[in-house]
Amino acid sequence: MTDLFGGAASYYARFRLDHGPEAIELLAGRFGPEARVLDLGCGPGTIAIPLAEHVREVVAVDPDAGMLAEGRERAKDVPTIRWVQGDSSGLREFAPFDHVTMGRSFHWMDRDAVLAELDELLPPGGSVALLAHPPDEPEPAWNAAAARVCDRFGLAWPHMRGSFQDSGLHHPAVLARSPFSRVSTWVFPRTVRFDLAHVVGLQLSLSVSTPARLGDRLPAFVAELEAELLAENPAGVWVEHPRTEVLVAERPTEE
Repeated sequence: MTDLFGGAASYYARFRLDHGPEAIELLAGRFGPEARVLDLGCGPGTIAIPLAEHVREVVAVDPDAGMLAEGRERAKDVPTIRWVQGDSSGLREFAPFDHVTMGRSFHWMDRDAVLAELDELLPPGGSVALLAHPPDEPEPAWNAAAARVCDRFGLAWPHMRGSFQDSGLHHPAVLARSPFSRVSTWVFPRTVRFDLAHVVGLQLSLSVSTPARLGDRLPAFVAELEAELLAENPAGVWVEHPRTEVLVAERPTEE
C-alpha cells in the first residue's frame, strides 16, 4: 500500500472519529491479555493505542511517517506498542503475531492477496478483525457539498489494485471467498456533533484532498469548502449518527 495521506496526519489524529470503546473492548475480550496483535495501516494509533492496554503487544504499522509520529506522540507513555514504518507488502517482516486488526486501511489494499498471505502467517485460532463503517452507512450530510468543491479542484479518489475502489466489493464479500470465511459481526452506533472546523478538518484527512495533493492551493480549497458548506447549512453544525462495524474473521472450524 503506497502513501496516500501526505500531510494529513495531524488532521487525521485530531478530527477522525475513533472506533468507540465498545469495539475495543470486544477485540480485547476475543484476543486475550497475552496476544501479540499486528495493527496494519495503523494511522495515528486509532486502534493500537486503546487496544495496547489490553494485550501483550501491538505492532503498529503504517507507510506514512507523519501518522507514526502522531501515534508515538499520543502514546509516548504506552510501552506495549512498537511503531514500524511499512505496509501490507511486507507482512512477513512483522511476524510472528496472533491476530491482525485493520481500521480504515483494509479497503486500500489488495485484499485477496493480503488475506491469502495472512493465512500463511497467522497461527491456528488467529483472526483478522476489521473496523469500519457498515456498507449501508449513509453519506455524511456535508458530503455532496465537499464533493462539489473537490470536483472544481480536479480531485479524484485514488484507486489501488484489488482495493474496494478498484472492485466495488465490500469487505464481507471478500472475506467470504478467503481462508477467513467464518465471520462474526457487531455494530455499535453513536451520535456526534460536528462544527465547521471539524468538517473541514475531516475533509483534509481524506486521501482525496490531503494537504500534499492540494499543495499551495490548500488555503483556497479551505475557503471555498467553508463557503460551500455554510451556503448549504448556515448554522454550521451537523449532527450525525455513525456506526462502527466490527468484523472478526476466522478460518472455518473442521467438522
